[in-house]
Amino acid sequence: MIEKALDALKQGKVILLYDFDNREKETDFAILSSAVTPETIRMFRKDGGGLICTAISGAAAQAFGLPFASDALRFAGDIVEKEGDVPYDRRNHSSFSLWVNHRNTYTGVTDRDRALTVTSIAEYVKNFENGTTGKFSDDFRTPGHMALLRAADDLLDQRRGQTELSVALAQMAGVTPAVTICEMMADNGLALDKEGAKAYAKEHGLVFIEGQEVLDEWERRRAAA
Repeated sequence: MIEKALDALKQGKVILLYDFDNREKETDFAILSSAVTPETIRMFRKDGGGLICTAISGAAAQAFGLPFASDALRFAGDIVEKEGDVPYDRRNHSSFSLWVNHRNTYTGVTDRDRALTVTSIAEYVKNFENGTTGKFSDDFRTPGHMALLRAADDLLDQRRGQTELSVALAQMAGVTPAVTICEMMADNGLALDKEGAKAYAKEHGLVFIEGQEVLDEWERRRAAA
């Protein structure tokens, strides 16, 4: 299934990415940020229902001057995360960075506006990968409506969240490490369970992959390098 997931990602298709039974136990929609359209945003908010975020590599985030949200809010004292605050990830803080809008958006929240923000972020990451880093603030403003996620520098060797899983998949697929994700919610207000996500994938002809498969392939490649 890992090869199917990598191929689908390279083709700009949506895949379903489940993390781990001992972590969030959630399935996210995932797609290359460069392939996002207004229709993608509509699908994510209607069929997913969770938070739409864009995950980028730690190196790109650092080059753009994007902090972790917990660091940016440290001046606020007790409201920032403390060790143990994240029940599914007690060793690490969350990957949230800033929330941004592209400067050419209007409200920033419409499907068109969010698609513009996402694809522009992907372009910035692509340019960074090619050695040309622009000034992020020239094209983006904060606060905004697209949550940026900053992957751990060592990806799955350091942290095993949806952020790292999606960016690791992009790296293994040889494409720009900018992936837009959205949790899948159920009608009962909880996260859609694994079987429900698998059924959705089957109904819509989408690849469903588990985090363990991604991790296994990551470690296999690391061992072979």
